[in-house]
Amino acid sequence: MPRVLICDGSHSYAGRLRRVLEHDGDITVAAVCATAEEAIAALPRVRPDVVTMDVELPGMDGLAAIEEIMSRRPLPILVITADAGHTSEKAAAALAAGALEAISKDDLDLDDPGGAAAAAFRNRARLLSQAQVIRHPRARLRKTPAPQRPRRRAAVIGICGSTGGPYVLARLLGDLPAEYPIPILVVQHISAGFTDGLAHWLDQSVPLPVRIAADGAPMRPGAWIAPEGAHLKLAPAGRLRLDARTVAGRHRPSGDVLFESIAEVAADKGVAVVLSGMGNDGARGAGAVRRSGGLAIAQDQESSAVFGMPKAAIDCGADLVLSPAKIAACLIDLRYEPVGQA
Repeated sequence: MPRVLICDGSHSYAGRLRRVLEHDGDITVAAVCATAEEAIAALPRVRPDVVTMDVELPGMDGLAAIEEIMSRRPLPILVITADAGHTSEKAAAALAAGALEAISKDDLDLDDPGGAAAAAFRNRARLLSQAQVIRHPRARLRKTPAPQRPRRRAAVIGICGSTGGPYVLARLLGDLPAEYPIPILVVQHISAGFTDGLAHWLDQSVPLPVRIAADGAPMRPGAWIAPEGAHLKLAPAGRLRLDARTVAGRHRPSGDVLFESIAEVAADKGVAVVLSGMGNDGARGAGAVRRSGGLAIAQDQESSAVFGMPKAAIDCGADLVLSPAKIAACLIDLRYEPVGQA
């Protein structure tokens, strides 16, 4: 039975959240804490399987608490924010610090514990309680020397991630130099309202420019993140296309859609990277990149919070299975060659 620690500055909200979590009888709220300091002190005694954490707290804020927990006593953390629009950058920082997911309080209906939204929230808590987490040192990952081998050419890199992905994405982008020439297209599954905040926080935190992709924009150096509700595709002549209509599995944006467009346009100069996440999005597309002569990379199990997406990519024939540091080294080792250049 999963044990949950709730950390929220509102006593009434925490009480309603507890009622929702314990509705089915198979989740125990082992502790409710009003401050981050109280929550951190309670961890050795309570030994929760998952922590829900507000980022706006009196005293130590939620972000500092997450950094403390993930650097010392790592646990699956679900961030719950009062308003995605105003706190999405803090939530993005929390995800980059190691929290597995973030949701807005507006998306939770605590007045109907038996309703569909409450049931989905409980299911998310159950899944996160089983996720693997690793210690996340506060210091930036050190650069890993690039392997000595003939440099593979690449015109574009696609990255797809879900649960646990933002932490790795931030580290990968942070390990690339500001002048890195190969454009990076990103699909990150994240709760509604947080994509813009993630892009802005990354843009302020890593050397590369990070932007939300725009329809028809030319593909340029930097990282371009798919907006909410639209597939990101690479079109001929190296332009970006957004597609808000196509249904392709459970996700829009979809990693499969992105990677399949890269396979079609970039052929053997395409790269697909599948990061931590639930489900199998990106696996089929990574297979398409590999069959077109490109490079398909999956995050290894030891570093993945949830190994579903990387494992599916491996089953589809990923070329390399690497830790985040080695993925960064591999990307640095690529030689940029634009689409259409022989």
